[in-house]
Amino acid sequence: MSVEDIYTDLKLKLHDVVPDVELRYKAELASEINRLKVERNAVILGHNYMEPALFHSIPDYAGDSLELSRIAAKTNRDIIVFCGVRFMAETAKILSPEKTVLIPAKKAGCSLADGITAEDVRQLKAKFPGVPVVTYVNTSAEVKAESDICCTSSNAVDVVRSLNVDTVIFLPDEYLARNVARETGRHIIFPTRTGGANDDTLIDKTMIGWHARCEVHEKFTVDDIRDVRKQFPDVLILAHPECSPEVVAASDYSGSTTQMITYVRRTDAPRYLLLTECSMGDNIMASNPEKNMLRLCSVRCPHMNEITLEDTLEALKQTRYIVEVPEEIRVRAYRAVERMLQVVPKASD
Repeated sequence: MSVEDIYTDLKLKLHDVVPDVELRYKAELASEINRLKVERNAVILGHNYMEPALFHSIPDYAGDSLELSRIAAKTNRDIIVFCGVRFMAETAKILSPEKTVLIPAKKAGCSLADGITAEDVRQLKAKFPGVPVVTYVNTSAEVKAESDICCTSSNAVDVVRSLNVDTVIFLPDEYLARNVARETGRHIIFPTRTGGANDDTLIDKTMIGWHARCEVHEKFTVDDIRDVRKQFPDVLILAHPECSPEVVAASDYSGSTTQMITYVRRTDAPRYLLLTECSMGDNIMASNPEKNMLRLCSVRCPHMNEITLEDTLEALKQTRYIVEVPEEIRVRAYRAVERMLQVVPKASD
């Protein structure tokens, strides 16, 4: 596509979201990125949280962590440019070690990934020997390497059920663990780094969690939902499962980013509100102009926000910010990620 074609497409989708002068500038950047990715035999993967102009112009594939992990495992391109945060790019490298994996911004981290270390996992395994460890994909490669199986927000329940055991360690997201525990009928406990008097008390169907949270999703509250419903009684509210169980219970639907996108497309509510990173609401609105998306969100992920068209262009020009995973860690982490990819989801509408 030419610069003018990209600009026209962006203007059609984003005229209510991005100023026109910015769209013209971003169209020029996107055109150069798309030229370079062909020249360098690169594939660009874009997470659903990417800012709208980037999301709608350069990714070859867009989706949630699970979708993009599957694509990274199958690509035949020489270079993977991951427009997402570091743990996602590490997962791509774990699955495709022969590829060059680039992340456009060095500072694109994650509060969840920072919330637990490999040593924390080792200590939990020593405290609860023989209990399988389920690790959210929002973790470092080193933490994945200490795990039995990984999961994403879209398949966490299926992964836990696939183990067919009464007790599991589920790390590191406290709220996701609580939501999965509720859905799988489990009691949940939270050992601390220093231990505690009740930490060893396991009962039937137990989940052992950890106290890390997403700095975006923990900000949403039940009061937010009440206030929105007072103003818009007909609103359909969708919450990401990294939100608190109370917020999830007060919402009309909970699912991963792709599950929320699919839900909006398949339903016909008078208006929708997403309790997740703000850019995704703008991206859904751009792709589904007939849907009435409430733009009341003010919560942006500071890490996802690090990924820009400018930095993506420089990543391709300079082969900048190469993601490496030591082979000993990669091999062990691969087993956990690959085991996740083999889990067959339950049938759903």
